Amino acid sequence: MAAEKKTIRALGLCSGGLDSILSALVLREQGIDVHWVTFETPFFSSAKAKKASQHTGIPLMVRKITPVYMEMMRSPSVKYGKNMNPCMDCHSLMFRLAGEIMTEQGFDFLFSGEVLGQRPMSQTRTSLRYVEKHSGYEGSILRPLSAKNLPETLPEKDGLVDREQLLDISGRSRKPQLQLAKKFGVTDFPAPAGGCLLTDKLFSRRLKDLFDHQTSYPEKDLNLLKFGRHMRLDSKIKIVVGRTHQDNEQINHCIDPQTDMVLKMDDFPGPLVVISGGGSESMVMLAAGICAGYSKAPEFEPVAVNVQEGGRRRQVMVLAIPPVENKKFLI
Repeated sequence: MAAEKKTIRALGLCSGGLDSILSALVLREQGIDVHWVTFETPFFSSAKAKKASQHTGIPLMVRKITPVYMEMMRSPSVKYGKNMNPCMDCHSLMFRLAGEIMTEQGFDFLFSGEVLGQRPMSQTRTSLRYVEKHSGYEGSILRPLSAKNLPETLPEKDGLVDREQLLDISGRSRKPQLQLAKKFGVTDFPAPAGGCLLTDKLFSRRLKDLFDHQTSYPEKDLNLLKFGRHMRLDSKIKIVVGRTHQDNEQINHCIDPQTDMVLKMDDFPGPLVVISGGGSESMVMLAAGICAGYSKAPEFEPVAVNVQEGGRRRQVMVLAIPPVENKKFLI
């Protein structure tokens, strides 16, 4: 009686984009049992990966990694990209974490949808090599879409994967991927634009300001960077001012009622204003004036602004500070 053939199991990094999907389907076509892992921080979510998992039936693990990610963010080995995006160190970290899961759960190798030459900084031959070397899993990372353009990996050498069935895609053209998507019947996938906030200029400016003025980074503070106007009143005090009703609601979800001051008006439509960590009375009065200035309150008339902190609520009377005078505080 012939011995039962061992099922080959592979764990891939999944962003939810077309390349992630295709890399998994290319391996699954060889009979490999493919699974995905996706990582979450305040800078990128698992939403696209979850959608890809639902459409393909490929099992997905979601892991939140904010604390370890912030350690890397503070001192990346390679400098940031155009904004606050440490792409190469980010990919190395993700492969390291995926490799730990691979070892714990008995997967045979790792894979991703990276395409040689598609991104000028993070997907060059040198950068792919850097990521592999610094992940701690050198030789165990397969890139099925560009495998024939890259050195042979351990799973190929060991006969776990048929190299001849892998691809040789390179460059920035999306035509080969679109043709492959048609072959596999993949019709629902996101646009190739990145979903990482660290590549966004405004978000990066806010994050840099946070790094410059704080030594610890609670997740609520990182999430607050996504919403409202951010204003630096002095070296210790920053406020966040809501732009819309929806913005106010999002900001409200990021508040710690025990440590943050929340300012708002009852008598006029206006923003929610947060002083993260609280502040002195002079800073409260300044923030209250800014709050009134972005509201529908009349100019040149004293108005009441509610100040709530730690379950206590009080009112202060201020004159609205016009938005044009607040530009100097904007981050």
